[in-house]
Amino acid sequence: MENYYNEIKKELLNYEITKKVKEYSINKSELETKYNVGKMLIEAQGGEERAKYGNGLIKEYSIKLLKETGLKYSETSLKRMRQFYLLIQKGATMSHQCTWSHYQELLIIKNIIEIKYYIKIIEEQNLSVRKLRVKIKSKEYERLSEETKNKLSLGSTCEYEIADFVKNPIIIKNTKGDNNITEKVLQKLILEDLDNFLLELGEGFTYIANEYKIKMDNTYNYIDLLLFNYIYNAFVVVELKTTKLEKEHIGQVQIYMNYVDTNIKTIYQDKTIGIIIAKENNKYVMKYCSDPRIYNTTYVLS
Repeated sequence: MENYYNEIKKELLNYEITKKVKEYSINKSELETKYNVGKMLIEAQGGEERAKYGNGLIKEYSIKLLKETGLKYSETSLKRMRQFYLLIQKGATMSHQCTWSHYQELLIIKNIIEIKYYIKIIEEQNLSVRKLRVKIKSKEYERLSEETKNKLSLGSTCEYEIADFVKNPIIIKNTKGDNNITEKVLQKLILEDLDNFLLELGEGFTYIANEYKIKMDNTYNYIDLLLFNYIYNAFVVVELKTTKLEKEHIGQVQIYMNYVDTNIKTIYQDKTIGIIIAKENNKYVMKYCSDPRIYNTTYVLS
């Protein structure tokens, strides 16, 4: 019986490996074909500048392909191949983790840095086309700070900080239907859609606890959310405020960060980070905040 199981397991594992190799090979072939066709279309039209006005030729090719081979490649689909070639020429990666369907979503974006950002997260998060569409619709790239966008434009030469990919505002799904909520309700909404919340914060965030109880003197206090970031090897204290950011919030999160550093953090971990998520920003409070480990952002309920 056990021998049969091992043989069955081996057969199925081999099939899964073969299937993945075939899927990779088919996808790679499709992208290279679209790229090559786009390149030849540009050349047939006399170069990129003249290609802008050469749509008549593409229409002619589309009709001839259907008549002579039965292949249904519309004028629009051939134009997309031309766009795809130009996109790669401008510096976008031909990533084999992206399908042609992914690239068709990206072709509508004008900013090459934004396109590179989405290709990066498709690779890192193994995004489906549907999830990519949601991120583009939520204007995820536009919700990054200008400093992060500048870093992205410089490519791999930059070092990123833990807050670089924290979106502003963070989008939180509202299942209550009421925008006038308490901090407890905001916390509950976050926990209902925790995976999305962690991705809104950026890369490497993992959940530890909510309402994390700490004892200071004879008083118990509660950290709204305690997270850990495995990329930056640091605990992350998250405080939620359904009001405008105030100076008192800085002091509160700083105390919690110091507590974690003293009582939870080990010598192998970096100093704790603090993130305050408030309903409304207060640039003056952050301007005069002397602790570089504290970051803030805002939220909107979708």
